[in-house]
Amino acid sequence: MNASNQVLLGSGIILVVLLIVSLLKKEQSEGLKTFLFWSMVFPVAFATIFLAMETVIENQQSVTKGPVHWHADFLIYRCGQQVSLKDPRGLSNKIGTAVLHEHGDERIHVEGTVEKYSDVSLGEFFEVVGGHFEDGHLQIPSNEGMIEMTNGQSCPDGQIANLQVFLYKTENGIVTQSRLDDPAAYIMSPESTIPPGDCVIFEFTPETKDRTELMCRFYKIAISKGEVQYNE
Repeated sequence: MNASNQVLLGSGIILVVLLIVSLLKKEQSEGLKTFLFWSMVFPVAFATIFLAMETVIENQQSVTKGPVHWHADFLIYRCGQQVSLKDPRGLSNKIGTAVLHEHGDERIHVEGTVEKYSDVSLGEFFEVVGGHFEDGHLQIPSNEGMIEMTNGQSCPDGQIANLQVFLYKTENGIVTQSRLDDPAAYIMSPESTIPPGDCVIFEFTPETKDRTELMCRFYKIAISKGEVQYNE
């Protein structure tokens, strides 16, 4: 339990105890009323000031200097077939953490204060959603169970396949595509809309490529509308 939760829990327990005392003690002297009042005010004020100071310190120490809202789209293809992360369940409608998660929309969401950039890398994203990603190996939880793609495995047709990762990036309205050499360490562009936010393509295929023909939906739309320019 972190310090914030400890302070909230402690303050809550104090307030509950004081409330019970005030209800049981029907006839109260002025001195007791004053004591109970200030005893209730103090934990509330302390918790409020503590949480405010902790938020300020957290923002100052973070690499983003405060909360952010970034997005990056992604597609995963295994031997020519698209695969998706498992559907989120529950009221939160997400898999992952409060800061780094996915809502069943093939989109990486970074929402909150980022302590260090490595906390929101592609590798970390797959860890928090229950999978694993490193050079030549991708493991993702799907609705059908865990799906693994490892260099040297065979596709259903018997061909040996390898994992390749491609990036569409937009700067000044120009879209470029590149193949990532160290994709697990990649940090998404600090953008809330896509594009200019990134599009990341994961391909497990027998064909060794420098480029991919696959593209995220919102990149296709923006290019077709002329909102961004892509020279293939």
